[in-house]
Amino acid sequence: MGEDGRWRVELPLDQVRTLLAVVDEGTFDAAAAALHVTPSAVSQRVKALEQRTGRVLLQRSKPVRPTESGEVLVRFARQLARLERDARGELGMSGAGEPTRVSVAVNADSLATWFLRALTGLPGVYVELRREDEDHTAALLREGLVMAAVTSSPDAVPGCSVRALGRMRYLPVAAPAFVATRLAGALPEALAGAPVVVFDRVDDFQDGFVRGLGGAGASPLRHYVPTSEGFVDAVTEGLGWGMVPEPQAVPRLREGRLVRLGERRELWVDVPLFWQQWKLDSPALGAVAEAVLRTAGGALRQP
Repeated sequence: MGEDGRWRVELPLDQVRTLLAVVDEGTFDAAAAALHVTPSAVSQRVKALEQRTGRVLLQRSKPVRPTESGEVLVRFARQLARLERDARGELGMSGAGEPTRVSVAVNADSLATWFLRALTGLPGVYVELRREDEDHTAALLREGLVMAAVTSSPDAVPGCSVRALGRMRYLPVAAPAFVATRLAGALPEALAGAPVVVFDRVDDFQDGFVRGLGGAGASPLRHYVPTSEGFVDAVTEGLGWGMVPEPQAVPRLREGRLVRLGERRELWVDVPLFWQQWKLDSPALGAVAEAVLRTAGGALRQP
């Protein structure tokens, strides 16, 4: 019991690391192989940690998934591992050639237009990128699967800091021939009946744009193209209209391969982006963060 009269629960590091191994490997047997112990030992450590915390930490599914309480401990375990690697490096105890790795969640459009430039000139730092929609990257951060994320949310994930990166501008565009043949009449009504290119089945961006014009949403005639480069190519080839990031759209607009929609006024949608990362005194994570903020300052629209 602590001085304030409350019971304090210690978190044995072997149990916490075992929980992380189970989540990363997906099964108790695979975690046992990775840790060079028996599956029974893995199960006993996880059960002991659940008893100690008084919480169910894992969903016994295939693959195993952490519960909300388990996510807290998984995030703690990853932060602990990061701090341990940094300390070993500062003490000269790192193994020969051992890489310093930082895991980051980033949306496809940032990855295709500006994010990779931020990673040049970071000697000795290697990244593991997880591609996810900007509305969902924060979930990977919350689950402890990544150390940092480019996200559309200004609300910090618990245990993380958040800084504004800027705004990614999206332009409604289509191929000239597509506009001439499929988009006659008032734009909201024309878009409601014309083929549209969307990223995947959870992409609501084009629908939101049409609703913003007073329509009911985009047409059900849809092409699903789940890569940023493939998306803009599909629009350029005339498969449908779509919302294309300004850096990708501008060169093709200049070449006449795309045209902007809306003759009487310029239309666009700005998506604010934020950088969220663990509140962790890690030199590698700090170096990546500063490089990302610097690159975003020149690539994204700023207030």
